[in-house]
Amino acid sequence: MEPRPSTFSIVARDPETEAVGVAVQSKFVSVGSVVPFASADAGAIATQSFANVAYGPDGLDLLREGQSAEEVVEELTDDDPEAPQRQVGVVGRDGSVAAYTGEECFEFAGDRQGESYTVQGNILENEATLDAMEDAYRDTEGGLPEKLIAALHAGNEAGGDKRGEQSAALYVVKPEGGYDGKNDRWIDVRVDDHEAPIDELERVFKLYDVTLLEREEPDDVRELSGETAEEVTATLAELGFYDGEATETFGEDERDALEAFRGMNNFENHDLAVVEDALARGWSESVGNGEDRMVDAIWHGLSRLERE
Repeated sequence: MEPRPSTFSIVARDPETEAVGVAVQSKFVSVGSVVPFASADAGAIATQSFANVAYGPDGLDLLREGQSAEEVVEELTDDDPEAPQRQVGVVGRDGSVAAYTGEECFEFAGDRQGESYTVQGNILENEATLDAMEDAYRDTEGGLPEKLIAALHAGNEAGGDKRGEQSAALYVVKPEGGYDGKNDRWIDVRVDDHEAPIDELERVFKLYDVTLLEREEPDDVRELSGETAEEVTATLAELGFYDGEATETFGEDERDALEAFRGMNNFENHDLAVVEDALARGWSESVGNGEDRMVDAIWHGLSRLERE
């Protein structure tokens, strides 16, 4: 028997940004290489269970031709003799939504649809996994990637994959959203094998976001001072960017150290004043140690600014 990606996923579209994408978790290695497909000129597809990976490119082609998500699901499954073992979720760039769960998918298996999203899963611990994903997606504030990751966390906490955790992926496209605007690959983050793949996916996504995604310019910026300045400076010293004593004053030498940190980590999307502002605003919310905490703080501090 071929392995089945026992999986839960969400496919969704943000009509404001025209972004569309897939988030998925599975007790299956490198689920990001099997389940998610997306194209800004078509939509997004998750193909899972006894996955027919041809559903991805074939389905996107049908969406480009103007078929709705419902029509795409019907055509894909009607032409597939093994459709009873398949599961697929589709969201078109037009906002149409559809899913299919074959009657031979292992329990618990099912799907849910709402405005511009569909959630689906198989070999789940319980039905509550899908309900929790749907609720988290609708209730979470922020952009599409935050909502998709929140749905994964909620589904996992409600029961998740009956066999456990192994890999996760987040793939979101939007027009000219890729590196330097030269393609549509806005967010492409994968965790192929990890004991806590959704947590790791969120950590890597934050690093990706700070490094590659652009934000609007802030109207005002804060400078580091007080206890936060001291802790940031101590962290820069720990990381080898500063060799003085950490104090509650963040001056020229400390900013030189922060500039070295910014350059080493390829944070050129944000100038030094914006990075300092992000640390000042986000430090108290951040978690982790060392570089992980620096990145988490910058991400929290930047989150007040709209992505471009």
